[in-house]
Amino acid sequence: MRRREFIAGLGSAVGWPLAARAQQPMLPTIGFLHSGARADLPEKFLAAFHRGLADTGYVEGRNVAIEYRWAEGRYNKLPVLAAELVHRQVAVIAVPASTVATVAAKTATQIIPIFFFIGADPIELGLVKSLNRPGGNVTGVTTVGVEVAVKRLELMHELVPAATLVGVLVNPANPVYTEAYERALEVGARVLGVRLLVLNASSRSKIDAAFATLVRERAGALVITGDTFFTTHQEHIVALALRYRVPTIEQTREFAEVDGLMSYATDYQEGYRLVGDSTGRILRGVLLIEGPASRRRTICAPSDEAAIDS
Repeated sequence: MRRREFIAGLGSAVGWPLAARAQQPMLPTIGFLHSGARADLPEKFLAAFHRGLADTGYVEGRNVAIEYRWAEGRYNKLPVLAAELVHRQVAVIAVPASTVATVAAKTATQIIPIFFFIGADPIELGLVKSLNRPGGNVTGVTTVGVEVAVKRLELMHELVPAATLVGVLVNPANPVYTEAYERALEVGARVLGVRLLVLNASSRSKIDAAFATLVRERAGALVITGDTFFTTHQEHIVALALRYRVPTIEQTREFAEVDGLMSYATDYQEGYRLVGDSTGRILRGVLLIEGPASRRRTICAPSDEAAIDS
């Protein structure tokens, strides 16, 4: 074979696969927005999200792509991360276990469907119009976590009735959620006849400082409010509670599994699975989320379906 023919043939052989790849359809892309860090999230939670997706026929890398954005506990990063997903033109944004991340996503887009899993009241936050007809491009599941927080206070009071001062650990970086928790717990505390010691913590060192204050003020127990930051620092909180011998209650089953005294709330692993399942249903066009009427999306759920469970 002459040199010129060989080079021409080589060019054809290389060019054909490139052209074929260019003709392959793009995979639909899910935006995954989380207020915590990937390294801190229990593997079973993310696995549950993928299992939910698989239940609707979607497997990452095979027929769907996922763009992950992690705020790593720095909630002020969430608006930027949400904007990145919007710029990426993802088909849907999944927001598991974070009120502040859900608000950031809603602020970033009125077009892209958003599915959340939160503990706050989505109506009070302005995320949806009603529970059975959310309207707009946002829907999801609420665990009524704020109301359940009062039950955690009651359980701790039953366990340690002599504790007249109870510590409440809150994250000031999540003010909307924190304020709702504080209002509910203040009402519960008055009914029970106890006083609350509010302790702010938004970093590991501030958790240490909060426990030091708790011991110094002689609080008899500690209630941890629902926030992803505390969930991802459970083992450290448990170690401090054991060191200072402070009865402590948190919201997730995992807290008790790592030797925390007590937990009471929703099954968060099931919550992540539900976010994956519902995200897949949105991609398939089974579940409705709409944007403004002038730019209405083609995916919609039956009008009689309640899109938010409580």
